[in-house]
Amino acid sequence: MALALQWPLQFPLQLQARPPAVTAGHHRRRHRVLAVCRSPPLPARCCASAAAAADTGKAQTAARRAYPFDEIEPRWQRHWEEHRTFRTLDIGEGLDTSKPKCYILDMFPYPSGAGLHVGHPLGYTATDILSRFKRMKGFNVLHPMGWDAFGLPAEQYAIQTGTHPKITTERNIERFRTQLKSLGFSYDWDREISTTEPGYYKWTQWIFLQLLKRGLAYQAEVPVNWCPALGTVLANEEVVDGVSERGGYPVIRKPMRQWMLRITSYADRLLEDLNDLDWPESIKEMQRNWIGRSKGAELIFSAVDQEGHDLGATLLVYTTRPDTIFGATYLVVAPEHVLLSSLTSEEQRAHVEEYRELSARKSELERTELQKEKTGVFSGSYAKNPATGEIIPIWVADYVLGSYGTGAIMAVPAHDSRDHEFAVKYELPIIKVVSPPNGNCDPVEAYEDDGIMINSSSSSSGLNINGMLSQDAAKKVTEWIENNGFGKKKVNYKLRDWLFARQRYWGEPFPVSYLDDTNEMVPLTEDDLPLTLPELDDFTPTGTGEPPLTKATNWVRTIDPSSGKPARRETSTMPQWAGSCWYYLRFMDPKNCSILVDKAKERYWGPVDIYVGGAEHSVLHLLYARFWHKVLYDMGVVSTKEPFKCLINQGLILGEIEYTAYRDNEGRWVSADSDSSLIDCYQEKVAPDKVTKVGDHYVLKDNPNIRLNARAYKMSKSRGNVINPDDVVSEYGADSLRLYEMFMGPLRDSKTWSTGGIEGVHRFLGRTWRLIVGPQLSDGSYNDGTMTTEDEPTLDQLRVLHRCIARVTEEIQETRFNTAISAMMEFVNAAYKWETQPKSVIESFVLLLSPFAPHLAEELWFRLGHPQSLAYEQFPEAKSEYLEESKLVLPVQINGKTRGTILVDKACSEDDVFQIAASDEKLSKYLDGKGIRKKIYVPGRILNVILDQQKSRT
Repeated sequence: MALALQWPLQFPLQLQARPPAVTAGHHRRRHRVLAVCRSPPLPARCCASAAAAADTGKAQTAARRAYPFDEIEPRWQRHWEEHRTFRTLDIGEGLDTSKPKCYILDMFPYPSGAGLHVGHPLGYTATDILSRFKRMKGFNVLHPMGWDAFGLPAEQYAIQTGTHPKITTERNIERFRTQLKSLGFSYDWDREISTTEPGYYKWTQWIFLQLLKRGLAYQAEVPVNWCPALGTVLANEEVVDGVSERGGYPVIRKPMRQWMLRITSYADRLLEDLNDLDWPESIKEMQRNWIGRSKGAELIFSAVDQEGHDLGATLLVYTTRPDTIFGATYLVVAPEHVLLSSLTSEEQRAHVEEYRELSARKSELERTELQKEKTGVFSGSYAKNPATGEIIPIWVADYVLGSYGTGAIMAVPAHDSRDHEFAVKYELPIIKVVSPPNGNCDPVEAYEDDGIMINSSSSSSGLNINGMLSQDAAKKVTEWIENNGFGKKKVNYKLRDWLFARQRYWGEPFPVSYLDDTNEMVPLTEDDLPLTLPELDDFTPTGTGEPPLTKATNWVRTIDPSSGKPARRETSTMPQWAGSCWYYLRFMDPKNCSILVDKAKERYWGPVDIYVGGAEHSVLHLLYARFWHKVLYDMGVVSTKEPFKCLINQGLILGEIEYTAYRDNEGRWVSADSDSSLIDCYQEKVAPDKVTKVGDHYVLKDNPNIRLNARAYKMSKSRGNVINPDDVVSEYGADSLRLYEMFMGPLRDSKTWSTGGIEGVHRFLGRTWRLIVGPQLSDGSYNDGTMTTEDEPTLDQLRVLHRCIARVTEEIQETRFNTAISAMMEFVNAAYKWETQPKSVIESFVLLLSPFAPHLAEELWFRLGHPQSLAYEQFPEAKSEYLEESKLVLPVQINGKTRGTILVDKACSEDDVFQIAASDEKLSKYLDGKGIRKKIYVPGRILNVILDQQKSRT
């Protein structure tokens, strides 16, 4: 895969050695100067253009550059693109499948109009380092890029501007692609895909048809966010505090027929297979909690009136604590419960209906938030507790969701905090039935743990669990309800089926239609795919709740090919999640028109070995993709049970630290740690140059007694703290940006952007350039070739090199990129002290640097005499013989008391060790003129010299 450079270069390849005019002494002095030189003049090749731009101020910017990255980076980016350096061969066109593979993938980006900010390249740089490293270690690497381009933001922008989402999407993709290429990422651009391409979403539609065939796709009436003022259904993220994000109009929940995917059928497998994944434990725990598998019981409560007369209705209640049935003092049903209307008495109907309307305006998140005050209303009906025979009231409360369990609960206020809060507010009975093992219990709080059962027997029902442990009592109650027809053992999940439809335009069309005469749903045949999205000039909401696609009347009206009957197409579209559920498979075989993915290619490349992205996708995207993958596994389309073997979540890059000071009403400074209240003070932003750090705190430079608040915020347009990577690349170069983002701290941690920090790594790259190429000449240009020599490296140079190789290799493998960079900085510092730079040592170092700063490394590699790209060169291997320390620090004792230490070779003899000690300035005063009675030498541990006290006195 290594390809020779083919453009005319401006320096002869033969000039490798240091020019004769530079003496060894001059070479040493030159290093000392370079160590502090931060801003060398512009190279001669740039002088003409810089002079021409002097009037515009560009020359001043160029003068600050530590090396000519502005020439180097575009040249190598052109080379990589023209020669398709990072193209991965397909099976059947020369790919050597006997070699190990590594599939490294970034989470599918959404191409927004804002383009990249400096937080985006963090993960992309990490995967690029790993990809370049693996190629150099002999792996076949698949490292592709594409676009998750359907979805809500593009449609919202289109509605606001009148620009078709297809146009804005294509424009945004072009911007993203240009920015990514400017950073030197080694993507195989031949495999680029977009979810909006018919050739791609043909297979998204095909997967939907397979789900439909297997009974995993169905339609149901489900509550949606309906905004009457906007006349449209809103996504959850478009609703804030019960009103629309756009316009602030009231939003209500109302039922609507929607497509659903039966992800709950795979709940157990989604849960169990997490154990085999190399994912962060926190992410796996989040998925476990989202799936929410619990064991309990489903109980039957008969609805009765206040006198206990049967109303002919029963309520199913799910509980994870059947042992607490004797403490159930009321039932709660969700406002959307199907039986609520029949359970509501005439006296309470108006109150219940009013409460249902209020609840419909809240999201599920708002309803279940623990800190929210509990609200509810009495239904007017009662139920009979099967264990006690007591008549208990049925309440309606929105902290119970109709979509979880049965939509009804038995409330045990003594042992559930939400029930307790509700019972206290509405003065409902609280009966304790579980006692802590130690007997100590807070009398005013709910006790929610296991314990010993009390107040739990009934002669009428014959059930007695008093004195039993909670777990044993739960088993006995479950057996009792099963034997007596009051319920059964039940496993439940928090996970709910996936609402898989949007009443929007910009998404994948559903490949189904409905016959006019019977309304029967008829799927398209696979040969009729893709069903393409029609061009639509008016894609604004209809105002009736009908999707915008209803306006495409010629597209909606169709003929069912199998029956010849008139039909109408489905006008909802798939959610944005659809295209991102399987894209990793398409990258394996992006041009295949006949099947989703070739089996041989999938068997070789699957699963994804390293998947990198933000933790915000830790639940939904990953869960949905795992669900689809398991369905495809059951169909035989894929050969692995899981799509992503190893998951890495990169941290956030926050904006630069913002400093805030406080003034009182009279304009006087108030310290942030003042005892007085800051509520009445007004805030004032302070420029960084007015701030200094004292200990762990920031203070005003002119008044150190005034402490400031210092905080970094997530980058956002509204705060004005977004850093555009284009600006950073223009001023410092792509390699500097890449290196700085990796050097800021551990990949998984959140970090704060600092312009001063990027200047530091830029200087390091400049020092590396000058170490190898040499200092600037008097005319501002650089030597052609390098300053390396053909000398054999010394033992010390080899030890420095191989320690660096060992550290960089280990740190890349463990994704500790910041410490790998530190190791390379240490190497450069050491190399500046050498008399010469042997070519063989410098070549190895350039290869180490290449995954991090590929443009600079390619340029140096070429100057070192290699006409081909280093992308597929072998990564250096550390040799163990150079990793062992040859010297050690040896403690020296005189008469058993430690008097100092000496540096000796490990293989040093006793006589040599003693001579080194005797010549040591500090130790010699204890030994000179003294008689030696005995020397005790433990190699590598200690030298103890016992003086002859008698001879010493004489």
